[in-house]
Amino acid sequence: MDIFEKIKKQKGPLGQYQDIAHGYFAFPKLEGEIAPRMKFRGKDVLTWSLNNYLGLANHPEVRKTDAEAAAQYGMAYPMGARMMSGHTSYHEELEKRLAAFEKKEDAYLLNYGYQGMVSIIDALVSRNDVIVYDSEAHACILDGVRLHMGKRFVYPHNNIEKLRLQLKHAQAVVEKTGGGILVITEGVYGMAGDLGKLDEIVALKKEFNFRLLIDDAHGFGTMGKTGAGTSEHFGVMDEVDVYFATFAKAMAGIGGFVASTQEVIDYLRYNLRSQIFAKALPMPMVLGALKRLELLQTKPELKDKLWEIVHALQNGLREKGFDIGNTQSPVTPVFLKGTPIEAGNVVFDLRERFNIFCSIVVYPVVPKGVIMLRLIPTAVHTLDDVKYTIEAFSEIQKNLSEGKYNKEVIPNFSL
Repeated sequence: MDIFEKIKKQKGPLGQYQDIAHGYFAFPKLEGEIAPRMKFRGKDVLTWSLNNYLGLANHPEVRKTDAEAAAQYGMAYPMGARMMSGHTSYHEELEKRLAAFEKKEDAYLLNYGYQGMVSIIDALVSRNDVIVYDSEAHACILDGVRLHMGKRFVYPHNNIEKLRLQLKHAQAVVEKTGGGILVITEGVYGMAGDLGKLDEIVALKKEFNFRLLIDDAHGFGTMGKTGAGTSEHFGVMDEVDVYFATFAKAMAGIGGFVASTQEVIDYLRYNLRSQIFAKALPMPMVLGALKRLELLQTKPELKDKLWEIVHALQNGLREKGFDIGNTQSPVTPVFLKGTPIEAGNVVFDLRERFNIFCSIVVYPVVPKGVIMLRLIPTAVHTLDDVKYTIEAFSEIQKNLSEGKYNKEVIPNFSL
């Protein structure tokens, strides 16, 4: 069979919906300045779907640095991979500052968070090693685990007793292979907003010999006293062996980093295939990241404002009887009950009548019959934004319970 024949018959778990979703529910176009209010299909919408946690995307100092760096260096410099011809003092400076912030000996820059995590896992383990990971780990972790040629064990999300059991299984394996154990979890789980139980995982080191890698994409800049992340929040920075985060969330940029001991970072520097065989992070992004990190560290009021909005939104939703799960972070899920048709109509009504844009998650990401609306509060939202959104959600919930969204489509719906 021609491999393209399969594409006609099987478009994939998400692609199967493209005919009805593309351009509206999937691949929507948000236009204008990155802000709580942007343009969607020509109209202003209150946007709760951007991971611009600290509001740095359009911070005047950030925009100035980005513009000046682009004017001075362009997007091409440095040319080549870091190992060959793309290494600069600014890349090193950013790495040193990130390492110091995370209280690690060294750090290494990554062009992208996703491919960086895949490559970190690939570099850290061999076929004799065992990976133990959380069942709700991000796709970048799952893809990295799939590359592993040795044993791997998964434990139910945040179930520490099951993790202990899987560690026993892993221990039995490495006693035969002579390998080691790598445990992987997230700091903040980006869909439901709950935290990985880092304190309880770290406590298991008293029973088992393993190294801990955490993906803290949503925790970096938002969690902990100084914003250093979820490991700071739990007070276990020294016990996290390999810390990974991206610039795509609180830093409102592109790229990421991994931080650990000098020995581990030196090893990764010479073995991370995603970096060895890729062009270095362009200078405007490096200088932009330095400015973003500076603001993150010197302007705690940004994180304070973020959490003011988070508390107002989450407390207000709970007071109105909404189920927002067990979120302990800015990520704010709202769980409703309904069919796929109702889910589509809920989102359409929010966008077209209330001018509110937020992300929707349905089966198979959540169980059948569940609709999850995912809101991302930021430091540049206002309390009026929160009040209006809660009022709109209350009306949506009322309409849903009265069956007003169970028709095929809302009148005048068209993509």
